[in-house]
Amino acid sequence: MIDYSPFWNTLRDKRISQYHLIQNGVSTRTLDALRKNKNITILTLETLCRLLDCTPNEIIAFKE
Repeated sequence: MIDYSPFWNTLRDKRISQYHLIQNGVSTRTLDALRKNKNITILTLETLCRLLDCTPNEIIAFKE
């Protein structure tokens, strides 16, 4: 199962708001998908990594 809790922790730790992400091209639909642990594209993952200056491991985790 996909888990995006690392994403929310990274946002908090780096003190980056969801509004900042929206201003930089991340859609509210994407943020909703992250809240609901739904699939996102690799391009979206890359965009988030770039905006947060982090690795994919700081955004996504896989749980059984």
